[in-house]
Amino acid sequence: MDNLLGALRASGEPTRLRILALLAQGELSVKELTRILGQSQPRVSRHLKLMCDAGLVMRLPEGTSVFYRLVDEGVSGGLACAITKLLTRSDATLQLDNSRLAEARQERNRLAAEYFSKNAAGWDRIRSLHVSEKAVETAIRQILGTSPVAHALDLGTGTGRTLLLLQGIAEKATGIDFNREMLAIARANLEAAGLNDFRVRLADVQNLPFADCSADLVTVHQLLHYLDNPAAAIREAARVLQPNGRLLIVDFAPHEIEQLRDVHAHRRLGFSEKEVTAWLQAAGLSLIEALHLPPSPDQELTVSIWLALNPGRAHTGRRKVGPAENSGGEQLT
Repeated sequence: MDNLLGALRASGEPTRLRILALLAQGELSVKELTRILGQSQPRVSRHLKLMCDAGLVMRLPEGTSVFYRLVDEGVSGGLACAITKLLTRSDATLQLDNSRLAEARQERNRLAAEYFSKNAAGWDRIRSLHVSEKAVETAIRQILGTSPVAHALDLGTGTGRTLLLLQGIAEKATGIDFNREMLAIARANLEAAGLNDFRVRLADVQNLPFADCSADLVTVHQLLHYLDNPAAAIREAARVLQPNGRLLIVDFAPHEIEQLRDVHAHRRLGFSEKEVTAWLQAAGLSLIEALHLPPSPDQELTVSIWLALNPGRAHTGRRKVGPAENSGGEQLT
C-alpha cells in the first residue's frame, strides 16, 4: 500500500506526467528530456529522482550520460503503464512533446549515420574477407532453431545486428557494448524495427550487470578477437546463463592476416576449436555443435560458429544484482 501511494504521489504533477508519456515511447537521456520539455536540467533531474525513488522510472548510467526508462514490472511498473494509457494523446502539450521527441530521434539517427559512414570502410574491408553476412546469419538462425527465449544477451552488440536477428526468437533482449557511438546506432536500429523490449547498455562484457542464471541465451558475435582475455568473457557469459541455457559464439578460425591486428585492433587472429572447447569446459559448459563457413576462392577468413550448453546446473560464485544495477529493467536474481 505504501509503495502504491508513493508512486501515485510521485506521478501526480504535470511535468512528471509528461515525462512518463515520453518514456512510454522509449528510453531517453536527461539532455533529450530537457530539450523536449523546455525546462532546466536541474528541474528535470529533480522530477526524475522523485519518480526513480517511487519505482516508476529506472536510471541507467552510460558513461557521462544517463538514460531513463519506465519500470516495466511490479506494482509501480504496472501503475506507470496504466497512467500512460490514460493520458489523452490529443492534449496540445503532449502533442508538442511528441513533435520534439521526433526531432530528437531524427538528430540521434543523423549523428549515428555520420559515425557509421566514417567507420564503415574498415568494417566493409573485414566483411569482404569472409562469406556474406547473410550466409552467416542464416547459419546462426539454423543453429539456434526456433525455440522461444525469454531473455537473451548479446555481448559486443555493436550496431545491434545480432539483436535484430533475434526477432521472433527472444521475448526480451539486451545488447552490451563499451562504445557509446555504436550503441547510438543500435538504439536507432531497434527503434526503427519497433523492438520495444530489446535494449542496449554500456557495460564491460567481462563484468556484466546481471545476476547469475538470468539469461536463456547469450550471443557473442565477432567480439572475442578484440579481447585481452577471451576466456574471461566466456566465463562471465557462463555465469549469467540459466541451467540449460545456451551460449552462441561467432568468430574467425585461425588466420594470418596481420593487417587486422595492426589496422583494426584485433588482438587475436582467430581461434581453434580446441582452444574454444577448452574455454567452454573450464567455464562449465558443453560444446554441442560447431559449424565452420569456409571462404570462397577470393576470400581469406573462415567464420566459425560454436554452440554450447550450460548442462542443467547453476554456477558457483553467484552474484545478485539489484534493480538499480540491472540493465534489463527487470529484477534478475
